[in-house]
Amino acid sequence: MLMLPFYEHEVGRDGILFSRRNLFSRTQEHIIPPSHNPLDFFLLKMRSHSSTLFALVFALVGSAHDDHDHADQMPLGYVKYPYQAAYPGDNEVTADSIFSGITTFARLPWVQCLGKDRDAAFDIAFIGAPFDTGTSYRPGARFGPAGIRAGSRRLTLYGGYNVPLEVNPFMSGLKVVDCGDIPVTPYDNKFAIQQIEDAHKELLHRRAFSPLGNDTLTGKPLISISLDGKNHPRLVTLGGDHTIVLPILRSIYSAYGPISVVHFDSHLDTWKPSVFGGAPSEQAAINHGTYFYWASQEGLIKNGSSIHGAIRTTLSGPADYENDDASGFQRIEAREIDTIGTEGIIKRIRETVGDRPVYLSIDIDSIDPAFAPATGTPETGGWSTRELRTILRGLDGLHIVSADIVEVAPAYDTNAELTTMAAADVLYEVISVMAKTPLGKVAN
Repeated sequence: MLMLPFYEHEVGRDGILFSRRNLFSRTQEHIIPPSHNPLDFFLLKMRSHSSTLFALVFALVGSAHDDHDHADQMPLGYVKYPYQAAYPGDNEVTADSIFSGITTFARLPWVQCLGKDRDAAFDIAFIGAPFDTGTSYRPGARFGPAGIRAGSRRLTLYGGYNVPLEVNPFMSGLKVVDCGDIPVTPYDNKFAIQQIEDAHKELLHRRAFSPLGNDTLTGKPLISISLDGKNHPRLVTLGGDHTIVLPILRSIYSAYGPISVVHFDSHLDTWKPSVFGGAPSEQAAINHGTYFYWASQEGLIKNGSSIHGAIRTTLSGPADYENDDASGFQRIEAREIDTIGTEGIIKRIRETVGDRPVYLSIDIDSIDPAFAPATGTPETGGWSTRELRTILRGLDGLHIVSADIVEVAPAYDTNAELTTMAAADVLYEVISVMAKTPLGKVAN
């Protein structure tokens, strides 16, 4: 470091101006006689301060360029390799300023997957779909992605290790990123639905960052469970109202064909358009109560191996259940938790989907509004946050190819962010299950 002498001036008693030469060593002191002219004294003082400032700047500039290395100049908290999220490991420092920085899901690296980083590979990506013009009651889920990210800030406050599942999804060796939001128009539902499908498909058909590896039991290499044989990454979509699942299932179909769906919701969402909303137009027929009807009609759902959980909606009549049966779903009513418990619910789900690829869709209103009030169509009598998290952990081992959480409308939340925190915690369980089970199988 370059060290140049400079002068520090200060006024002592009786107006005597002291000059301390070489501030770093302070070895010499000079006394400047006082001037009888106040103007002379003032000018002298200004000149001394100017020389001090000039010398200081010169010294700092010189030292900054001594042994200079541009690669070492990084912003505070910068991660050189962005896919390596900076999370504490076992017995490392936690609870350190997790409220700082831009808000991504669980403070994951932000990758502009649909922009300048459109060639970036990943294993699991969070992507927002801020669409809510298909809702029937309270709008506001377009702000769901931002709210869920805010609710997720404390996910890694004490580290990301999931005790019941014995995994840290953020440090499992997978590349997990936040891709931001799909740019969705609020003016044209048909166009917006196409935007969501195109963006989801573009990300889904990107190569996964990590290879499938070998089966942990047999040691044999794994092959992809997709129809096209490619190792696809997994997407976790932040809604948005539930309409977004129709374009997502169209995207999923392009890689996996008809998919088994596990759907947690207080509502069926398989209503005929003539019943739910009356279908005043072709586009109005597609909304957050009919998207599964259309998905079934288009052959996107593997009928007979899909299941609802937490259902407690009112109906137009028994015909709604008959239509739900025809759409290929089985049902678990919310009240059944009182008789068969979480273990019984997990058993029913696993028996229904078997070892098939699964798409997981979670409406936040599956949780009782006492725990998650900020949603578009709340229904009392739902499951607690703890019960839903227990059930999700019970899906460990299923091949969940992608997932979503929808209908989070932060404007109706409490000041304590109950709903957005619940949504974030639910997704934490989902990605923990994903991290433990690769999307591969041993070749026959």
